Amino acid sequence: MIEIWGKTQCPYCDMAKRLCETNGYDFIYKQLGEDFQREDVLEQFPGARTFPQIIVNNENIGGYTELEGLHKGGQL
Repeated sequence: MIEIWGKTQCPYCDMAKRLCETNGYDFIYKQLGEDFQREDVLEQFPGARTFPQIIVNNENIGGYTELEGLHKGGQL
């Protein structure tokens, strides 16, 4: 299962969603201001500075680049 924590007007958030949709991956998209607040990000992802923040199988992997790397490596 993939969780994408994103925000509006974020091209990398959109790219992460598109990668999951295109490849049929099960994912949940959570949006800042609707599904969580900034404080929740700081609690869930200490040290996070960018969006999206992505969790794969209950492990924080980082952002879009890391998700793409797992996809290309056949690890999703």
